[in-house]
Amino acid sequence: MTLSTAPSPAGPARSARPRWWRRPWVAPLMVVAAAFLAFSLPPYLSLDPSQSRVPAPDFFPPHFVVLSLHVVFGSVAMVTCCLQIWPWFRGRHPRAHRIIGRAYVFGGCLPSGLLGLVAGLATPWGPVTMVSNVLLALLWLGCTLAGWRMARQRRFVDHRRWMVRSFALTMSIITNRLYGVLFTILLLPQFETTFHGDEALMGSTVAALSAWLGWVLPLLVAEWWLERGDAAKRRRRATRSPVPAAARPADTALRP
Repeated sequence: MTLSTAPSPAGPARSARPRWWRRPWVAPLMVVAAAFLAFSLPPYLSLDPSQSRVPAPDFFPPHFVVLSLHVVFGSVAMVTCCLQIWPWFRGRHPRAHRIIGRAYVFGGCLPSGLLGLVAGLATPWGPVTMVSNVLLALLWLGCTLAGWRMARQRRFVDHRRWMVRSFALTMSIITNRLYGVLFTILLLPQFETTFHGDEALMGSTVAALSAWLGWVLPLLVAEWWLERGDAAKRRRRATRSPVPAAARPADTALRP
């Protein structure tokens, strides 16, 4: 008689990655981005400076042209970024991810960031807003180029981290506008007291608050997510030493 072991039947394999519809933030992000672009883009496609939502300073005549191109290239960055940040799309379509990634960097962030640097220096909202806009443009360019360089070096973990930061700065224009509405509502009752009826002073104050909080808070949230959120958990799991699994009791069968 011989003693033999029979392998246990393996159950159906399950994917470790959640389905696309289990990422509830993807669809709302795309809807918010589309709504924002539908509201913000048309005035700058009209080629009519009077439609601009930012008053042109007298000392910089090409302000509207620079601002319009900044908005157009920024729209490219926002649309492509929504696809790039989608985990399901990255996993299922890696070639499209690479192509759209190049469009995000070279057709969106870089030209929009450089133009934003010029427009930021020529802002009509005062020096506090100018410093914020210039710093935002430099950080946006720096994070995006760092992410692209990491991808070229096939350092994909670092690439992902830099691109999360770039994504936060790309989308910060949305939070900037939301803060603008919020601070206008909050400060309007003080128009005749704190601001002495000076519309320009109140406008500069709202613009400065919105400019700084608009990108600083999203970037802080991105850093928190990278260090304390899902990304940190994945890094801990990846670096944790594997524990040998206990041997399963073998199924035995007696054969004559």
